[in-house]
Amino acid sequence: MAANVQTTQKRNENSAMTSSKALWGGVIFSFLFTGLIWLLRGALPQVDFLPDQGASWYYWKLPEPTFWTRATAWSGYLLHQAAIWGLIYYGQKNKTKYTNGLHRLNVIALAVNAVFIVLHLLQTIFFYDGLAQDVSIWSSQGSVVLMLVMILLMENQRRGLFFGKKVGFLKETARIARKYHGYIFAWGVIYTFWYHPMEATMGHLLGFIYTFFLMVQGSLMFTRAHLNKWWTLVLEVSVLVHGTLVAMQTNTMWPMFFFGFAGIFVVTQMYGLGLNKYWRWGFIAAYIAGVAIVYSSRGWASVNEIVRIPVIEYLLVFVLALIIWLIMRVVGLFTGRTKQRISSRRAAAAGD
Repeated sequence: MAANVQTTQKRNENSAMTSSKALWGGVIFSFLFTGLIWLLRGALPQVDFLPDQGASWYYWKLPEPTFWTRATAWSGYLLHQAAIWGLIYYGQKNKTKYTNGLHRLNVIALAVNAVFIVLHLLQTIFFYDGLAQDVSIWSSQGSVVLMLVMILLMENQRRGLFFGKKVGFLKETARIARKYHGYIFAWGVIYTFWYHPMEATMGHLLGFIYTFFLMVQGSLMFTRAHLNKWWTLVLEVSVLVHGTLVAMQTNTMWPMFFFGFAGIFVVTQMYGLGLNKYWRWGFIAAYIAGVAIVYSSRGWASVNEIVRIPVIEYLLVFVLALIIWLIMRVVGLFTGRTKQRISSRRAAAAGD
């Protein structure tokens, strides 16, 4: 049986293309398609947006949505979501092994994401609205936060959580998170992707290129490129760039995003790179110097803002671990009772 599975997997591998080449191809596609969104900005509908109503208001949506604007956005999202979830399930069910090449599964996933990226652009041009018309902006932002927090939990065993030190009691919940993270990440990425229309503002373009990167990462499941520590660092740190630049455009809170996410890099992420102590101390010194330069003019009364994002994310790691642990206990309780019933019935049948 095992031999048959291995034979099938070898047959499904694309030996002509390495996963690293596919990764670079995906990165190039991401930049080119983001450029295409900018070039086609004049083809978008000219919308007379409603006035901005605060932090919980999403500005880029039609004042008067129709059945078709909603139907195209939701059908595109649901079909995209179902397709990628189906591919993840197929890969796990067949116990797909990691490879330096590409599985047929990866080729299909890359193609599926590319098709839906094109469809979303066309949907924006002809119908404009994304999912934002019907769901809160906090749901989109929350899905990204969930991904970032789950990564911290999963990577605890490899790089530690605080200055290279592992939190031992997170091991089992991290194992469960790693097993099912593909479904959660695929939801977060695809939901956020369809939440926004393909507008050409700087914030949208940065967000889309980051989303495209995440789609490439998800498409390369069960490959060595998926595990590349430098590539995964780019994915984690990209939120620093996106958050900081968007904040610079909209408010004066950019140091909170820059030093907040940079703080997570210094405390956690850099310890997964295998850097020597000189590099690590160099990054720490650069971080401290940056804080000193910015807040000497910004005012030290505001320096507390640099710890807001790290404190929230690290607290959420433990909250997420607790939720996973509770689910494990509940599932274990029911499966344990089911096994007991089956054993009792078998014993009764044997007695008869």
